[in-house]
Amino acid sequence: MTNKQKGILFAFLAALIYGVTFTIAKDVMKIHVPSFALTLMRVSGAAIIFWLISFTLPKEKIEKKDYRKFFIAALFGIALNMMTFLKGLSYTSPISASVLMITAPIFVMIFSFIFLKNPITRYKVAGVLLGMTGAVFLILYGKKLSIHGSNPRLGNLLVVFNAISYALYLILAKPLLKYYHPVTFAKWLYTFGLILIIPFTVNEFAQLDWQNIPIQIHLKIVFLVFFSTVLTYLFNLMALKALKPTTMSVFIYLQPLIASVFAIFMGADHLTWVKIIAASLIIIGVYLVNLSSTKKT
Repeated sequence: MTNKQKGILFAFLAALIYGVTFTIAKDVMKIHVPSFALTLMRVSGAAIIFWLISFTLPKEKIEKKDYRKFFIAALFGIALNMMTFLKGLSYTSPISASVLMITAPIFVMIFSFIFLKNPITRYKVAGVLLGMTGAVFLILYGKKLSIHGSNPRLGNLLVVFNAISYALYLILAKPLLKYYHPVTFAKWLYTFGLILIIPFTVNEFAQLDWQNIPIQIHLKIVFLVFFSTVLTYLFNLMALKALKPTTMSVFIYLQPLIASVFAIFMGADHLTWVKIIAASLIIIGVYLVNLSSTKKT
């Protein structure tokens, strides 16, 4: 298996987990755990896990000039990314959030062109447009979830900010991953991210009524910390080492598709021609973006 194939596999696994995260996170925040408290759980839990993993690996020295880069990457990749996503999801519906998340590849292409001077090829443009068409088609014409938001306008705006911050994070993370192990990168990313979010999240966390939180919610929190946070970040970092930010970001288009498959498996939805057509468009879009081409538009 080539490095690019491994990168695609890791990106797909991350998308697979993210696909079920929308509904699980929404369920956790609906009654028992506010969004900022859940953000603190995810970031602090991931920071502890990555530090424990790092003790089993050879010690890696961080250049002093790179600490500032880690801090800026943590600002966009952890603090702004997670807080705006979970707060936005608490206000809007999982379907609306997944629709707006697919704008991230557009921002990645723009930022890659501005900061990394990456050419925007015809294949990338076609892949992004096809993928977006498939995802929007699936969401707008597929069966809607019964979960509604309390303030959709504000929630949708926050999810857009999340997409922008995630796009900037991908651009900032790529150069650092050339020099540091993914675990080392994640360890410092979450450490700085934890420092950044504590002032905004500690009050909600301190007010949690742990005795009245059901065991099912505890299990879902564990899933969100270990799978949706630790594993997905590791998979994303490993994928980012082998793939361009524009290529990797397009896997966001798979999330609505995976969310539908998950709903069908849980008996909450059924297969329709709309979903089959949308799935075809998404898969073709991901394939086109992964094609190597030197032709500039």
